[in-house]
Amino acid sequence: MPNSQVVHVIDDDADVRQSLAFLLSTAGVAVQVHESAIAFLKALPKAEVGCIVTDVRMPGMDGLELQRRLQAGKKAIPVIVMTGHGDIALAVEAMKAGAVDFIEKPFDDEVLIGAIKSALSRVRRGATTIRPLPKCATG
Repeated sequence: MPNSQVVHVIDDDADVRQSLAFLLSTAGVAVQVHESAIAFLKALPKAEVGCIVTDVRMPGMDGLELQRRLQAGKKAIPVIVMTGHGDIALAVEAMKAGAVDFIEKPFDDEVLIGAIKSALSRVRRGATTIRPLPKCATG
């Protein structure tokens, strides 16, 4: 995969971030980790094009609220939602909010990598862009 495509991993658990960064880097995927949705939004204006892998339940702003803010800002960034506390209602909510995939923890590494490759193929086809969010949406 081209290095210009980055997977933005957003999770409040440092061990999960490190584990996913290791998994993806060994699979040849460029990774940037963010400790929260708020930290990602602050970095978004300078973020490289790619996709997002985000946890649902995080303090401050959860993954679904992040999706809503991206949509409100007209950001067509592929989002893969992962959670350790999934149910059908949550999966439906995530998909309605625009997630391209919903993955429950623990997950098979190949399932996640496959979802990421699919999301990044959308970027390669030019189906997404990252533009700066309005100031009011980042804080």
